[in-house]
Amino acid sequence: MSEVPEGAAPDGAAPDSDVVELATKVFDLARRGETDLLAAYVDAGVPANLTNDRGDSLVMLASYHGHAPAVEALLARGAEADRANDRGQTPLAGAVFKGEDAVIRALVAGGADPAAGTPSAVDTARMFGKTDLLELFGAR
Repeated sequence: MSEVPEGAAPDGAAPDSDVVELATKVFDLARRGETDLLAAYVDAGVPANLTNDRGDSLVMLASYHGHAPAVEALLARGAEADRANDRGQTPLAGAVFKGEDAVIRALVAGGADPAAGTPSAVDTARMFGKTDLLELFGAR
């Protein structure tokens, strides 16, 4: 199964309704943090870097909704920690914005670059005066 954004087919044809239904289900699992089911779908062939029609990856959705175990499971299965969405936002910057400390630590442990994205996690931490995160990121 290749990456298929919600509502679009890679060749411009109408998307297969079964594929759209599966993708929607998997995105919902990431949002809800249903780690075991999400991991099972990825293990069965759903791409770890699947993105929706806004470029939000499974890691982005799990991160933004505060599900560190789901983030860890996805990263362990090859998901990109720094995959930016269509607006240039990364999961790490989203987690900083939302104040999701466990997700932040999971992403950093998984190799996320605090300087990636627009705004970056470093920029977001500065914006909110989160000096502890700036220290974690090695920024001043």
